[in-house]
Amino acid sequence: MGALAKAIMPGNDPGGIIVTIIIGIVGGLLGGFIGSAVFGVSTGGFFEIRTWLIALVGALILLGIYRVISGRRAVRH
Repeated sequence: MGALAKAIMPGNDPGGIIVTIIIGIVGGLLGGFIGSAVFGVSTGGFFEIRTWLIALVGALILLGIYRVISGRRAVRH
């Protein structure tokens, strides 16, 4: 999911493949949490499109947060 999120939101990120993998995993968890806690939507099974879309939205949110935080850090130095 991290690689797909970076493909949807292209840009120059200060992270390699490990950061992309972490964004995908944690973003999927974040999407599942937001989907169930805020909207009352269950993630469903592994092969359901809803599960993949929720994980993708979580990865996009996390990628946006990562860019904001890493951008602020780069400006300070």
